[in-house]
Amino acid sequence: MTTALLYVLILAGVAGVFFLLAALVFGRGEALPPLPPGTTPTALPLTEIHGDDVRELTFQQVLRGYKASEVDWALDRLAAEIDNLRAELDEARGSRCR
Repeated sequence: MTTALLYVLILAGVAGVFFLLAALVFGRGEALPPLPPGTTPTALPLTEIHGDDVRELTFQQVLRGYKASEVDWALDRLAAEIDNLRAELDEARGSRCR
């Protein structure tokens, strides 16, 4: 009985050493260092968002984040829609002022 307990303790110790070694070598697995509290990696103007503003958005990468190609596709669609709406709005304002 004591031999089995000794084997379990040795196995746990070896596993702990391997875990600590792997944690030191590979780190926490984050692609980017953590952001300071209260900040965000994305930035948009407070007013008059244009398509280029949306196209320039970047998102912090995380292990279980969104698929980048899907986010890019959605942002491209949003940027095109914003550009179309801005053009229609400018055209409507221009025809109303004449």
